[in-house]
Amino acid sequence: MVGDYSSFSGDKTDMHSQRNSKNGLSCKMVLQAVGKVLRKSKTKPNGKKPPAEEKKQYLEPEFTKVRVVDFDLKELVVLPREIDLNEWLASNTTTFFNLINLQYSTISEFCTGDTCQAMTACNTIYYWYDEKGKKTKCTAPQYVDFVMSLCQKLVTDEEIFPTKYGKEFPNSFESLVKKICRYLFHVLAHLYWAHFKETVALDLQGHLNTLYAHFIVFVREFNLVDAKETCIMDDLSEILCTPAPPPAPVPAPSAPTSSPSPSSQNHVTER
Repeated sequence: MVGDYSSFSGDKTDMHSQRNSKNGLSCKMVLQAVGKVLRKSKTKPNGKKPPAEEKKQYLEPEFTKVRVVDFDLKELVVLPREIDLNEWLASNTTTFFNLINLQYSTISEFCTGDTCQAMTACNTIYYWYDEKGKKTKCTAPQYVDFVMSLCQKLVTDEEIFPTKYGKEFPNSFESLVKKICRYLFHVLAHLYWAHFKETVALDLQGHLNTLYAHFIVFVREFNLVDAKETCIMDDLSEILCTPAPPPAPVPAPSAPTSSPSPSSQNHVTER
């Protein structure tokens, strides 16, 4: 309950005269009690310590080193000279939508309204905003369903993602691509934060790592997702997006050395 500070604006003598000097708490005692609570609670009003940050299993070297490919992914995202920028963005965005949707489907049975009551990633809760801008808190499977339904609607719309020769892209195309990529990032972040154990159990961490790194390198190349949005996964991004060092060369087998024959060992030179 929040007190009305205007009630303390009267004369101190009048306030004390209305209290019983033996049974009432003095102002000094009240302030001491409040100070004690504040010192105990730090940032939490209920006196409980902030929860310790959960250990991120996906950052452990034994998992981050697992990749499907070992070459520089930047080579895959750079715009080819002969390709139109919008064509390139449309092709890659559609591909990432399909791949991330497929990756999520591998663990979808573990992502339920009971296990994932909110769309979370790294202590961040994502809310869904409908076409009217209404903010809605929903479960993770509901959120992902909204994301995939919206992406499916956009990438299959001939007016937005034209596939016929000569058809122009709309002026809003880039902003829509950014919107899709932002939502797809939310799904990837949730996969790591809430379902990495299941991904490892299915032995699919290599596919997830490669998909994530490819996606991050792509959106960075064309500035499709704000850095403030992706910063919650920067620790993983810096590990996975750094080109893996080339494998150490395998030393060539050494030539077999010839051992001396028994006859030469037993030969005695006469003088």
